[in-house]
Amino acid sequence: MGMSARSWLLVGVLLMMASGGYYFWQHAEDGALPEGIASGNGRIEAVEIDISAKSPGRIKEITAGEGDLIKAGDILARMDTAQLQAERRQAEAQMQRASISIDTAHSLITQRQAEKAAAAAVVSQREAELDVAQRRLRRSEQLADNNTISQQVLDNDRAAERSAAAALAAAGAQIAAAEAAISVARAQVVDAGAAADAARAAIEVIDTEIDDATLRSPRDGRVQYRVAEPGEVLASGGKVLNLVDLGDVYMTFFLPTAQAGRVAIGTEVRLVLDAAPQYVIPAKATFVADVAQFTPKTVETEEERQKLMFRVKARIEPALLRKYIQQVKTGLPGTAYIKLDPQAEWPAALQGKLLQ
Repeated sequence: MGMSARSWLLVGVLLMMASGGYYFWQHAEDGALPEGIASGNGRIEAVEIDISAKSPGRIKEITAGEGDLIKAGDILARMDTAQLQAERRQAEAQMQRASISIDTAHSLITQRQAEKAAAAAVVSQREAELDVAQRRLRRSEQLADNNTISQQVLDNDRAAERSAAAALAAAGAQIAAAEAAISVARAQVVDAGAAADAARAAIEVIDTEIDDATLRSPRDGRVQYRVAEPGEVLASGGKVLNLVDLGDVYMTFFLPTAQAGRVAIGTEVRLVLDAAPQYVIPAKATFVADVAQFTPKTVETEEERQKLMFRVKARIEPALLRKYIQQVKTGLPGTAYIKLDPQAEWPAALQGKLLQ
């Protein structure tokens, strides 16, 4: 059965409407953006931080779970410190032993100084005895010249003088021995002090390792995933948790050469996420790559150079992130709109429901 003229007219109208709707959709998709504004697709990203064990050991407990919001300084995990505690007790015993050695060496110094003083007194006594013996010998020699005393008396006085001189020399040797003993005792004080310092330093090192065995969050953020579980033995630098720093969130997108060359650091950017297209998130351009990310095989013509794509990073203000910290999630796809011309006006769709 053939179609009437009215039917053909209706079909024509429908085709015109469909083609017009397609043209409008295509026009909106291709670029209903005013001059001076560009866009690019990207995903929300954040700085990732690995929480790792500084020294090898066994995980005692993990106090944070995946998805937990944490503050800087929060305890996330603890490593087993039983061996470190034993090493600390050993170092404390060594320091105590060194302290006793210091006291003993000081006592020896006092004793040797007393012995030196006694030896000095003996020297004074022996000097006096020698002086008496020398005077007596001189008198005896004078009397012997006049045959007033016997030879025996003279010989006895000479022997007494030599005996007194020998006693004085012996007393002097005692002083030298006492001084040497004092030097040895002082060296013992220094050695014991060095041993005490070494033990004290060892305790400080162990205390630092014990403190490092308590893994704390360096920043505010969210636990992204657990890499290990309690009871596992980790090597030095072994990862326990992975965090995302929710204070440093950004979107990375790409622009062609002509547009990337017009982007300045600090340029205003607005982000629209696929998950919440009704909201517009303000941001700023903080990085523009100086090397193209996608390079054709040959870059010989102007047309080929325009195909180069440069990475741009738009960072969301930390104050805004703190306000919406519960809603911040990484990995969400969206679109970034950036002003290439500071005088350009945002379209109406990017002015409503701006997060503040």
